[in-house]
Amino acid sequence: MRAVHISTLGGPDAVEIVDVEAPEPNAGQVLIEVHAAGVSFPEVLQTRGRYQVKPDLPFIPGAEVGGVVVQAPPNTGLKPGDRVAALSFLGGFAEYTVADPETTFKIPDNMSFEQAAAVPFNYLTAHFALLPRGRLTEGESVLVHGAAGGIGTASIQTAKAFGAGQVIAVTSTDEKGRTAIDAGADEYVLAD
Repeated sequence: MRAVHISTLGGPDAVEIVDVEAPEPNAGQVLIEVHAAGVSFPEVLQTRGRYQVKPDLPFIPGAEVGGVVVQAPPNTGLKPGDRVAALSFLGGFAEYTVADPETTFKIPDNMSFEQAAAVPFNYLTAHFALLPRGRLTEGESVLVHGAAGGIGTASIQTAKAFGAGQVIAVTSTDEKGRTAIDAGADEYVLAD
């Protein structure tokens, strides 16, 4: 199978596309055919060996995917053909990856694989930050820094979905401000 491979810590330009063996899931893992993978800041850091998770070289990065179940353990509620989002933590930048059933979630038919691949890090992080940690209540105002990125746009949408009265985006450019507005922010301000 084809995969993105990090064999040296020379930054994003050092990644390679290689042919490797497909992963063999252990008895408790789900095998997923990857249709889309999320690219986030941890992968950029991993290309330089600067992320908290430092796998031995070479390795396949990619922590979140959208795809189709190929094989699943019994009694997990997952079966071949299910459309899913999953946290693979590593190995997602490949044609196939494995994930634990606890971090693999069925997605509705109207959700694209690209959207599904954005859910684990972006939307679950936004949900955790705004609700359990931030205790957002209906009608409150929310200020979102870095509002045009993945976590930022997810935070805007999550805040709105859970009743924020006003969402103000902070961005570095007017173009990014328009991205935040398109994501649902009420207004944006430029950071100096």
